[in-house]
Amino acid sequence: MIDTKEPISQKNPYTIVIHGGAGTIKKENLTKQQESDYNELLSLALKTGENHLKKGGTAVETVEMVIKILEDSPLFNAGRGSVFNNAGYQEMDASIMDGKDLTFGAIAGFTNLKNPIEGARIVKDSTKHAFLYGKRGQDFCISKGAAYADSSYFYSEYRWKQYQRALKKDTIELDHSDDIDEGNTDLQDSKKFGTVGCVVLDTHGNLAAGTSTGGLTNKKYGRIGDSPIIGAGTYADNKSCAVSCTGNGEFFLRGTIARDIAALKEYKHYSLEKAGKKTLKKLSDMKGRGGFISVDKKGTYIMMFNTRGMYRGVATSTGEFKVEMYASED
Repeated sequence: MIDTKEPISQKNPYTIVIHGGAGTIKKENLTKQQESDYNELLSLALKTGENHLKKGGTAVETVEMVIKILEDSPLFNAGRGSVFNNAGYQEMDASIMDGKDLTFGAIAGFTNLKNPIEGARIVKDSTKHAFLYGKRGQDFCISKGAAYADSSYFYSEYRWKQYQRALKKDTIELDHSDDIDEGNTDLQDSKKFGTVGCVVLDTHGNLAAGTSTGGLTNKKYGRIGDSPIIGAGTYADNKSCAVSCTGNGEFFLRGTIARDIAALKEYKHYSLEKAGKKTLKKLSDMKGRGGFISVDKKGTYIMMFNTRGMYRGVATSTGEFKVEMYASED
């Protein structure tokens, strides 16, 4: 599925694009209430970000603000909705990047931050480093004001059952996988969750991107995916575009998917749509599944994926506002 929009012709334009994971998202697998819940939350995130941009807020501020809203909901595999690892607790990763000066902050293996994206922002703004991992990194972020959350905050019966099933089968489950056990309703339901991300063009002409995830159910050995890795799951540069990805992290790492889109635009002067199509083909040729969102300095945006759906939405200064879930929207 490829969704694009041409440049905005307007003074001080803005564009905000969000995603909540790509995968097996089919209308027949969602109740009307579930569909409404997703629409409501994605719309709230977009409206909050849009209002901040209208007031002159920066792209980085907006990305953090919007991702926090998505992290606070159990609907997605990030923050409060994060999945259990093999050891029976959550390990969360996130990153945020400023396209104005290429500064970024990333965190991985954090267990008790209410909002992992807040930790990533603190790393970016309050250290000489760019990437912090584990308890020592988390303790630093908390010392700088990041909100702590006890492990009970991240617990849900649904997630626990999902973890127990994965343990019993000795499998690693990707929430937005296309592998569906058609006889297992719980397994089908598990495909509704996913990594969250946001890309923004602000009224000052600057770009930013952020991504946050709880990773894989039953992930082992301290595994880290693409979400906190700049150039794989997240990238932003005013010279090209801002990108946030979701899907099979190992493939996004191997293909440096986020950076590829930006590089094709910067060095080969591809349009954002052409760069996105070429990169999506590369992902598909690698047998990787997932998608990405991107926006450039002109306000052009793309929302592309090779799965059955991707939770996504966009708002622009021209008045465009939409939230979508499935591969084709009526």
